[in-house]
Amino acid sequence: MAKIAVVGASGYTGGELLRLLAGHPEAEVVVATGDSQAGEPIAALYPSLVGAYGDRAFDRFAPDAVDGVDLAFCALPHGASQTVVPDLLDRVGKIVDLAADFRLADADLYPEWYGEAHTRPDLLADAAYGLPELFREAIVDADLVAGPGCYPTAAALALAPLLRAGLIEPTGIVVDAVSGVSGAGRPPKPNTTFCTADGDVTAYGLLRHRHTPEIEQTLTRVAGTAAQVVFTPHLVPMSRGMLATCYSRPVAGTTAADVAAALADAYDGERFVHVVPGSPSTKATQGSNAAHVSATLDERTGWVLSFCALDNLGKGASGAALQCANLVLGLSEDLGLSTIGVYP
Repeated sequence: MAKIAVVGASGYTGGELLRLLAGHPEAEVVVATGDSQAGEPIAALYPSLVGAYGDRAFDRFAPDAVDGVDLAFCALPHGASQTVVPDLLDRVGKIVDLAADFRLADADLYPEWYGEAHTRPDLLADAAYGLPELFREAIVDADLVAGPGCYPTAAALALAPLLRAGLIEPTGIVVDAVSGVSGAGRPPKPNTTFCTADGDVTAYGLLRHRHTPEIEQTLTRVAGTAAQVVFTPHLVPMSRGMLATCYSRPVAGTTAADVAAALADAYDGERFVHVVPGSPSTKATQGSNAAHVSATLDERTGWVLSFCALDNLGKGASGAALQCANLVLGLSEDLGLSTIGVYP
């Protein structure tokens, strides 16, 4: 039985990790920290977890509390992991970080996109990017895994097979995506209150969203040449779910059959990515670690359209983190994870 610590368990991604780990046959949560909720029952914040955690309370974080655990999840706000992870690397077996602190390989991108210099750039090269469907081999032997952002996951799963097959141009790509309000985190913000978000759809992070360099980094890796995207996220009035609609230009000679075959070949045998006809549905993936993808070539306009729907807290965050944890612990990749969404 693997001993697990969840550092930052009181946020939405931490709470989702607690839910998933409660059903994991080879994992035991021995530490669940949440400094803002320390001493409060887990079920008081997340009533759905009462059957698994009873009256257990959130712990206050202390580095020595995680000594000797097999794996620690860090589900902290951006910037906090940089102060915690270096010490944890000497205390625990493996770390899966859900924040953006170790996602970007180029330290110079952090001041530009996150507004501050990275405090431990020496660790960036050691962090495996946690998207198994694209980089599984690098994840298996890693001590530190950087979980991808939800938007970059959706964009990469929709576009990577087409780039790897050389079917689309790596520049001039448009990623137009929507996300549920939980993607903004548990602490309330003026734009995520019910009165603001209900019945409203807004674009945000125009031209400067922090996930842009992460999307470009991932697509560049799979394409083997510099990729460039225009990324526009939208907040929609639902709790969880994400749909990315991606527009790209085909290279000469690309056919609709080529596009369909690229997705089918790329995800053949992948348990958590399913190629579906037409447009994927966010609700079809809700509560699961599944991603539903599709793609088509519009011969009239000359655009390739590719889509990915996923649960932003599932395959977009905590589900993917557990998938990576299974890999680095040498367990079956699908333990504790479902491919079946909650519908309706």
